[in-house]
Amino acid sequence: MRIGITDCGKFENYRRWIAMEPGIEVVKLSFQDQNAAEAESCDGILFSGGEDVHPALYGKPEFVQEYGLKEIIPARDQFEYEVIEKALESKKPVLGICRGMQLINVFLGGTLSPDIPTLSQSSAHGKISGQDQTHDIRVENLSMLHHISGREMGQVNSAHHQGVDKPAGNLKISAFGESSVIEAMEWKDPSNKSWLLLVQWHPERMQDPSSPFAGNLKHAFLKAVKTG
Repeated sequence: MRIGITDCGKFENYRRWIAMEPGIEVVKLSFQDQNAAEAESCDGILFSGGEDVHPALYGKPEFVQEYGLKEIIPARDQFEYEVIEKALESKKPVLGICRGMQLINVFLGGTLSPDIPTLSQSSAHGKISGQDQTHDIRVENLSMLHHISGREMGQVNSAHHQGVDKPAGNLKISAFGESSVIEAMEWKDPSNKSWLLLVQWHPERMQDPSSPFAGNLKHAFLKAVKTG
């Protein structure tokens, strides 16, 4: 199986997490290499975390100054838009993590909250002294995430200051975190679409790799890739 993973500063975390399973070849999809065409030869795509999505993509360019957003790479956004388009058109299984969830939501027509600590007065999300926080999530019944995890509640890590504000019209929320922050999304109607799961946490670096919100997610993604 060939799994494409979008490039980021912590690419190796994602590569190791996926490649520890046998029979997997990882393809780095990088805006620096402009190799979006390689997505076509991949069997599934993982969209990784990293920089903030440029708010101009959801109609709010003023957020850059208003919220002091500095970690933005427009070239990465545009490159990964190409990869999203290729993945969804060819119905490849897609797993979006953190920024990956946010970018795909924006691509599909949703919007983002540019700074959760400011807008929600919540300090439960993001890192503290460079370390991930942890918090509880509530999983929606009858969601694919509920089926995959087998849990209605759980604990995940957190390393983000942005999040989904308005979900895209064809997505539904499958988990909430503290202060009603959206923690996971999936298709409202998955019929005739790619397998798709978007999560705000980082399963690739959770302390317990066997957690239902880490190991089960990876295995469900790879099963979807294998079965086509």
